[in-house]
Amino acid sequence: MILSKTTLNGLGSAQLIVPDQRHFNLPERVLQFGTGVLLRGLPDYFINKANLKGIFNGRIAVVKSTSKGNTNAFTEQDNLYTICVRGIEQGEKIKENIVTSAISRVLTADTDWDHILEIATSKDLRLIVSNTTEVGIQLVKEDINQSPPRSFPAKLLAVLYARYLAFAKTDEDADLVVIATELIPDNGKKLEAIVFELADYQGLDSEFVGWLKQHVHFCNSLVDRIVPGKPDEAVLAELEAELGYTDQLLIMAEPYRLWAIEGGAAVERLLGLTGVDEGIIVKPDIEIYRELKVRLLNGSHTLASAIAFLSGISTVAEAMAEAPLKRYISKVMQKEIAPAIPYEVAIALSTAFADTVIDRFSNPFIAHSWINITFQYTMKIKIRVVPVLLNYYKKYHQVPAHIALGFAAYLVFMRVSRASSNGQYFGVFQGKEYQITDDQGSYFQEKSGLSAAEYIQQVLSDEGLWTTDLSVLPGLQETITDQYQMILSVGMQETLQQALQQSEKHLQSN
Repeated sequence: MILSKTTLNGLGSAQLIVPDQRHFNLPERVLQFGTGVLLRGLPDYFINKANLKGIFNGRIAVVKSTSKGNTNAFTEQDNLYTICVRGIEQGEKIKENIVTSAISRVLTADTDWDHILEIATSKDLRLIVSNTTEVGIQLVKEDINQSPPRSFPAKLLAVLYARYLAFAKTDEDADLVVIATELIPDNGKKLEAIVFELADYQGLDSEFVGWLKQHVHFCNSLVDRIVPGKPDEAVLAELEAELGYTDQLLIMAEPYRLWAIEGGAAVERLLGLTGVDEGIIVKPDIEIYRELKVRLLNGSHTLASAIAFLSGISTVAEAMAEAPLKRYISKVMQKEIAPAIPYEVAIALSTAFADTVIDRFSNPFIAHSWINITFQYTMKIKIRVVPVLLNYYKKYHQVPAHIALGFAAYLVFMRVSRASSNGQYFGVFQGKEYQITDDQGSYFQEKSGLSAAEYIQQVLSDEGLWTTDLSVLPGLQETITDQYQMILSVGMQETLQQALQQSEKHLQSN
């Protein structure tokens, strides 16, 4: 039995939270750019929860921005899908299965652009959400009258301009909140700046610009929930046997959830999500949440990903069952990242957050693959790790050994061995090939013929990658080169063991 509206009535299990039939008639209040599991497992989760409480009373029209893949699964299941929440929360095991009806339809930008512009003119619309990955918020100077424009900011401007044309001459309340969830600093404000620059490039009139400033609230936001997506075949079969139906869109998620939105009373009123869940926070300043999450959780994820992968460990939970990896993650957070967060954070707060990260990484129910964490690896190192590295040097004037080891492992992982004819890049470690999914793949391919020393020096010194020359940091290049060579000669596991032993000896001598 496939999950759908027609089979929903037969799913009255005490272990399953299902929507009410009236939810299918709720208006579309949200336009969402992105079909990814993070959006489906966090903002869409909150909106579904609000509908269940009778608070938000609205559904989500989702825009699939790329032509890759199709929307067949959404259509076949009437846009229903299951969120299986599994993990540990305050020492208690959490197990919750939720069939969510938050999504009303999924549209493809290439074929449904007119329908998307129609949604823009709806009186019901109040929120636009995006997650177009870290590289999605970029300025592309293009005509917004294309069907559709190529870049996400141009698509958004076209939507906002259509709304302006529909409401500018009326007294209708056309106010909107635009929330970016891409993992870059000041995501909403950067998106706003690009939209205004595109409006100027397009030659749109000053009245529209004024309307935009008055009626559209661009918000920075932070999303924090591990949502690894669809489980592997064995786990999926077990879940579907428990649930009693087949779900092509089923996703797993941890219990922890946070959506911190930067905004004041007007934004909070427009969203209408107050009181839905303690994980939704609307405040004028959310920087502390971003720093804790990006540095401690994401930063340690990023630094450990190549170390774990090159050690032959597939998932985060498996790594936490390995004492060396668990010690590495704990030490890099507590000893190097937490003291060097480039924001005023109390040590007690960062320590407590780091403890929750260890619990979250240890979640036995979530199969979060390390290879997936290496997606856009270079961008993640730049955003999550480099600011901490620079601040560590500023404060302590020495090499952070654990961060350096993570960087060395990253450089080993990114060493391209071959490229396919369709633009895919691959690396090889100890005879095993893996795919490198990174926008800098061609850059690293160009360096494949360099010696190890030349390769490391050129990458570290490249200001185009890091906006600064990392090779000038005292001792960093030498330390990374030594670790890089050791990984190649004795393997990742032995290198990690030796690095941890050296670190412990250093602590005992001080």
